[in-house]
Amino acid sequence: MKYVLVTGGVVSGLGKGVTASSIGVVLKACGLRVTSIKIDPYLNTDAGTMSPFEHGEVFVLDDGGEVDLDLGNYERFLDIRLTRDNNITTGKIYQSVLEKERKGDYLGKTVQVVPHITDAIKDWIESVAVIPVDGKEGPADVCVIELGGTVGDIESMPFIEALRQLSFSVGHDNFCLIHVSLIPVLGVVGEQKTKPTQHSVRELRALGLTPHLLACRSAQPLLESTKEKLSQFCHVPAGNILNIHDVPNIWHIPLLLRNQNAHHSILKQINLLSIATLPDLRDWTKMAETYDNLTDSVRIAMVGKYVGLTDSYLSVVKALLHACVACSLRPSIDWIAASDLEDDSAKLTPEAYATAWETLRNAACVLVPGGFGDRGVRGMILAAKYARENKVPYLGICLGMQISVIEFARSVMGIERANSTEFDAQTPNPVVIFMPEGSRTHMGSTMRLGSRITLFQTPDCVTSKLYNNSEYVDERHRHRYEVNPEVIGNLEEAGLKFVGKDESGKRMEILELPHHPFYVGVQFHPEFKSRPGRPSALFLGLILAATGQLEAYLSKHQNGS
Repeated sequence: MKYVLVTGGVVSGLGKGVTASSIGVVLKACGLRVTSIKIDPYLNTDAGTMSPFEHGEVFVLDDGGEVDLDLGNYERFLDIRLTRDNNITTGKIYQSVLEKERKGDYLGKTVQVVPHITDAIKDWIESVAVIPVDGKEGPADVCVIELGGTVGDIESMPFIEALRQLSFSVGHDNFCLIHVSLIPVLGVVGEQKTKPTQHSVRELRALGLTPHLLACRSAQPLLESTKEKLSQFCHVPAGNILNIHDVPNIWHIPLLLRNQNAHHSILKQINLLSIATLPDLRDWTKMAETYDNLTDSVRIAMVGKYVGLTDSYLSVVKALLHACVACSLRPSIDWIAASDLEDDSAKLTPEAYATAWETLRNAACVLVPGGFGDRGVRGMILAAKYARENKVPYLGICLGMQISVIEFARSVMGIERANSTEFDAQTPNPVVIFMPEGSRTHMGSTMRLGSRITLFQTPDCVTSKLYNNSEYVDERHRHRYEVNPEVIGNLEEAGLKFVGKDESGKRMEILELPHHPFYVGVQFHPEFKSRPGRPSALFLGLILAATGQLEAYLSKHQNGS
């Protein structure tokens, strides 16, 4: 196995994840099979219990793993399906070591960070690296490892030491270290400064790791003089200093790396030049250039709780991008804080209230994504009501589906106190309830998680047609609450149709409102399986409906063309 390690220096948030994904894309374009590992040095066992404000969205894998959003980048860029073990955290490592200690596996030894924790990290990396993730048999050729955080952080020290040992044990020809760093420009002087990167590389070298390539983040392309200075003081050949400057869209990053011969430097370091081909990035080039040349856009109202941090809904944003590009459009997302739509906001913050409603009315479609807790729920219900009554295309995901059920029960069926037990445990009319198998005492990994089959109840529904008339769909879930099966009959009599259910037939997965351009709610998260060039069917349906093209699209595809 060949390992390519991506570390970061100077500051966090430099785009290590996109860099690591793009390196994987370029290596894959050279005919190699690639897998990925993300190391997160935090003590949480996984990302499942963290607020989106803390760490961006929680990405869900097929096996139910709740992981860092960078694994979403890997899956989208490389078109692979990872496992929960591809995300290593300090919590997981310590948990596995302490379980062994309690079992007596260490035979009375004093359990220490070195060698026990570091050995556990190495063993984990080496065992996960050989798991095939691209649907083929046998291990990949290259494993790209991203070390989260910044070099010098206390919490990442055991990982740095383990990776130093790994680089030594696998040998020089099997290990390549790429260090991502920042080249800032001071406003007054206007000069590209290399000193932060020099210090970062010095720190890395002091810890026993020497970078083979530098990936320098900057606003503008690096000057030759800057490259020479970096080469001289960081002991990296000038040809191995890559410049990842700001680009119009991130699909340009693999092209940027290819144009600087990054693949050649990496393949030379890990001794794969003889079996690799020249990188074939024609599809990526076409995708990046197509997006750059798009002029028309579509306005999408995103009504959610965590709109202050766009990374909270990263996969939803990417799924909208994939669907819009497929329709030759640019997505223009209008973020609306759900609480700004509520009546209380009209009194407390009248300007925010007026702006939110104006934004909602100007949008071509409405999307209510997933979330937890009762903040902003009344605003979401008002957004769903607006979309339903005004025939505006609507897609509700997870919580967004539950919101549409509550709104329908209240507004159409006249059940004023209809609610979810998540928001009102004492509601006399629970239309959304806690799942019977859920845990009320433990939060981590106790939801309904991962890929589950949804069976279509009728082929004569918009969703089934969008999924190419398949009998079922296999999408990823992440929820604790579900539509109350006892009220389904009444809801359907009133006009709401549940066209998708789980294999038991008791759990509602997809709802539609007939005689509406597009009013769909899904309990699953279709955004997690959306890919560039292969958009999620439901997001595509939303954008087609928003631009008045849905009926034509469905009739065209019904005729088998």
